[in-house]
Amino acid sequence: MLVLGAVPSCKSNSPEPNIATAPTTPLPPPVAPPATVLVGSSLIGEYTPAQLAERVSDIPLVGSLARYSVKVYRLTYTTRNTDGQVITASGALLVPVVPAAVPVISYQHGTLQPDEETRAPSYYSSSSEVWSAVSVLAATGYVVSAPDYIGYGASKSLPHPYEHAASLASASADMLRAAREFCAKQQVSVNQKNFLLGYSEGGYATMALHKLLEEKYATELPVTASAPGAGAYHKSAFAKYIMDSSQPLNFLSTYVWVLRTYDRVYQLNRPFNYYYQEPYATRLQADPFGTVPRQPAELFAPGFRQAVLTDSDAPLTASLRANDIYDWLPRAPVALFHGTQDDYVPYFNSQDAYQAMRARGATRVELRPIQGGTHFTSAAPYTLSAYAFISQF
Repeated sequence: MLVLGAVPSCKSNSPEPNIATAPTTPLPPPVAPPATVLVGSSLIGEYTPAQLAERVSDIPLVGSLARYSVKVYRLTYTTRNTDGQVITASGALLVPVVPAAVPVISYQHGTLQPDEETRAPSYYSSSSEVWSAVSVLAATGYVVSAPDYIGYGASKSLPHPYEHAASLASASADMLRAAREFCAKQQVSVNQKNFLLGYSEGGYATMALHKLLEEKYATELPVTASAPGAGAYHKSAFAKYIMDSSQPLNFLSTYVWVLRTYDRVYQLNRPFNYYYQEPYATRLQADPFGTVPRQPAELFAPGFRQAVLTDSDAPLTASLRANDIYDWLPRAPVALFHGTQDDYVPYFNSQDAYQAMRARGATRVELRPIQGGTHFTSAAPYTLSAYAFISQF
């Protein structure tokens, strides 16, 4: 069992050193144990392999993978909001009932609209991503840590920082730390392996999490491998793609959410009519999740579109580039999954990430195109392929 946060005993059976012969070179300071982040936990339920298999009966052969019963818990833990304030967040922890030490998966969920609060992992509702295939994944022998993110569950009174790389990563990392802390306290045997999975916003969060873990938690939470799916990793290029498009785009209502998040987090404080043409500026000010047209030229103000395309608005450009997570050097293996006909998050996001990582010298990064897949038809193939990928480590 891996025990995090254990402090070595101060008692020793060795004789006291002779002061006259004791080394004069000062000893290095002891390594401080990781700070605790777990606040509380509650058992949601325990489910048999047969019950879990029934949930995926529409997917051939997947149910047969379930080998162990799974206990599901709701965890609360501390993390930091985008303004640096300490808050309490939540997530689901799926624990297989298995005698051996098992690896841990951090699973980052996809986009949830504000009225889909109960689909967040900690509710463990039948409509949540963790209910079906992810629960079967746990039943094959993985502890699964599934953060709600800021803005859902215990932190639902706060706005969700949609597609904000830093807070998605930190909320996911702190949930993973809380998960391992819980396992240590409850004597759940886990090994050192940490796998990272997620699709759509979850794919973006997974990429951001991988980068954060290797930069800040390389010893405490080493990444074994990650498999992000269909994330918008190249934010600055994605913005230009949208503003330069003459084709109708299906995802503009969610992109409004991205802009609202960056305007708030980076304190751009631009009026709605800076971003949007009328009548949409007034309508979105009244209802930020209201219906918008699919044509970018119809929705966005000409001056805003020009600012994005020419990088002439320095603070705006900086906010987009601050959320670019495609160009860095991962040490652990990465498989980038993406539908080649994705109509919500263009395929070039994964392609750009693959090329940039390879250019930096990454030798264990793979591009795994899902041929002909759209954003929604690629989700099921992603889950199966990502499972196959991590199973080899």
